[in-house]
Amino acid sequence: MTDNSHPLQQRLNTVIGRIDAAIARFSREPDSVTLLAVSKTRSADELRTIAAEGITRFGENYLQEALDKMAELADLSLEWHFIGPIQSNKTRSIAEHFNWVHSVDRWKIARRLSDQRPDGLPPLNVCLQVNIDREPQKAGVAPEQAAELARQCVELSGIRLRGLMCIPLPPSEDHDPASSYERMLTLFTELKSAGLNLDTLSMGMSADLESAIMHGSTMVRVGTDLFGPRPE
Repeated sequence: MTDNSHPLQQRLNTVIGRIDAAIARFSREPDSVTLLAVSKTRSADELRTIAAEGITRFGENYLQEALDKMAELADLSLEWHFIGPIQSNKTRSIAEHFNWVHSVDRWKIARRLSDQRPDGLPPLNVCLQVNIDREPQKAGVAPEQAAELARQCVELSGIRLRGLMCIPLPPSEDHDPASSYERMLTLFTELKSAGLNLDTLSMGMSADLESAIMHGSTMVRVGTDLFGPRPE
């Protein structure tokens, strides 16, 4: 890190410190957890400031907003992750411009992303979004259907299945997200034991990244604690 006077740099130091502390506390391998900066609604200037500190992976939820930032930051070598719900009419632009997609939850979307991935690019890295808490209003494949979808995805040449992603129920008196993360780790382990070559478990956000790391997360998605409260 260079100059700690900038609030973004201070927050980044804090987040990295939390990740490193959790890795040590739960006996994870050094560098086994990647920070994905969730940058939806954030300006290109904010991303540029974070990128100057060595953070080059950014997660975006909204396609047009992301494309605008990609154009403005084209001089930087950045890795773009699409982490929002995917509409069928958006798959071509996503396949053409992103390095990763975390929110594949059905065969139709996986097939379109594969078919529409440009020939000159490497396969698109994808994670299956699992609706681990079975929320009717939330996207994601049901846990018991994840294995079938995963097997379908590995047959597609334009994508590379990397792992699983989840957005658990928020913490409450009735729910501890740690239980969701534990079930995700079990599912992830089962799929690997069944012969699927997976290496990514995308889970954990600002409020609960320590719990996610304890339960095997390899990529935490942090927005608020990194960039501060979102603009109104």
